[in-house]
Amino acid sequence: MVCSAKYGVKRPIWSLGIAGALLAGTAALYAAPGGKPAATSPQEKEATRESGGGTATTLNDQTDLSLTVYNSNIALVRDVRNLTVPSGLFRLKLMDIAATVNPATVHFRSLNEPDKLSVLEQNYEYDLLEPAKLLHKYVGKEVTLTRSYLENGSTKREDMKATLLADNNGPVWKIGNDIVTGGYAESYRFPEVPANLFDRPTLLMSLENSGSRKQQIEASYLAGNLSWNSDYVLTVGRDDKAADLDGWVTLVNNSGTAFHNARLQLVAGDLNRIQAPAAAAMAGDRVMAKAVRAEPFAQENFSEYHLYTLGRKTSVEDKETKQISLLQGSGIPVEKRFVVNGQNFYYHNQYSPGSPLKDNVMVFYKFKNDEKSGLGMPMPAGNVRVYQKDSKGNILFVGEDRIDHTPKDEMLNIHIGTAFDVISERKQTDYKRVDTHTWEMEFEITLRNHKDTAITVEVNEPIGGDWEMLNSSYKYSKTAAWAAQFEVPVAANGTSVLKYRIRAHW
Repeated sequence: MVCSAKYGVKRPIWSLGIAGALLAGTAALYAAPGGKPAATSPQEKEATRESGGGTATTLNDQTDLSLTVYNSNIALVRDVRNLTVPSGLFRLKLMDIAATVNPATVHFRSLNEPDKLSVLEQNYEYDLLEPAKLLHKYVGKEVTLTRSYLENGSTKREDMKATLLADNNGPVWKIGNDIVTGGYAESYRFPEVPANLFDRPTLLMSLENSGSRKQQIEASYLAGNLSWNSDYVLTVGRDDKAADLDGWVTLVNNSGTAFHNARLQLVAGDLNRIQAPAAAAMAGDRVMAKAVRAEPFAQENFSEYHLYTLGRKTSVEDKETKQISLLQGSGIPVEKRFVVNGQNFYYHNQYSPGSPLKDNVMVFYKFKNDEKSGLGMPMPAGNVRVYQKDSKGNILFVGEDRIDHTPKDEMLNIHIGTAFDVISERKQTDYKRVDTHTWEMEFEITLRNHKDTAITVEVNEPIGGDWEMLNSSYKYSKTAAWAAQFEVPVAANGTSVLKYRIRAHW
């Protein structure tokens, strides 16, 4: 840094970095002389920056807001505002929109005189006001620099005019006849914000008005980084006979703007989307989820999707995760299922020939989404977390699964894990060639139940070729061309052995 002696040798109290100086300088923009806040509204401040008598509209003009969020990370925003606009050609700044707006999807119209107010051109401005950009816009212009120093034990401040010659990897100043570099000042003061720098995402629109000055306008657009998903909590009773189900909507807003007092709708379904080139991810931390249990969603069919409308208005802050109650059901009949699925790629144990192979015994809870069970609302895809009380009444987590979009009157099977106390072992006990294209095979599946209660295990066996069941120790059903299903009861602390023999033709 070069400094002329005419500025005096003064001992600074501290030395701020460029970022700190810029932040302090930016803050000074919004203060009137004497340190008092400027007594102007945001709309008035924007109007002073507009050249040629432009008009700015902010949330102060908003009269209605609708937010329709899809489960594919997009949302449709419908923003209604009351404006006073001039006649003829004029420019409108549509402010306080989502930072993730897709400009190609903007639809702007007048609600009271749609044929009198027309859009000639629109630009989406995302060059947002921040300290570094503000400084860069003042290259070649004069800025006021402020420094603090100690003199005779007291703090003093010094203002000086400087011209910003360059801002490449740091500012270069011309102060008097000297060239100065580095963080020379603690703060910078700028006379105004450049017209092409905005403190929030803005749509600049060229309009033509041949109607009245009072216009109610609607702007609708698609915005990204708004998403929702469903989460369910299934609390099963100790006897595994009934359960309570709570459904929640988890709404995440990383769109860069807040939506206050909005009508909220959610669309569940799989939309066909055109894949756009990858863009930079929007930054932002989520705050803790805020749970709201109040008036439920009303559901209706919409095209090939399902539409859920919240029965009240709500607010969603930027970078917020909000949870809203979707559905509730009590005393839902459930069935606990133990399932063994055989695999068609093994018939013997290659590591220990002659010893049986072990299969996992999977555990499911099964229930029906119908009015008789206390449900009956189409359930959007989501995660189901299952809880159950222990012997002391404490609720414990026992597993989770994910469901697809489930219409009403359909069955749900929630896989919670693998049974600890139920063992399944299998082996092939016979393999016989009858003729050139015919074989006979026999299998033995041993089920051991170490629980204190009796259970029934569903065994699903894959069978290849044109087959017929010659004999089986338990009744079977042909569930598909290449599958048979057995229901095998196993007593408490008991063992059951399933044996079956098939003849197959290839």
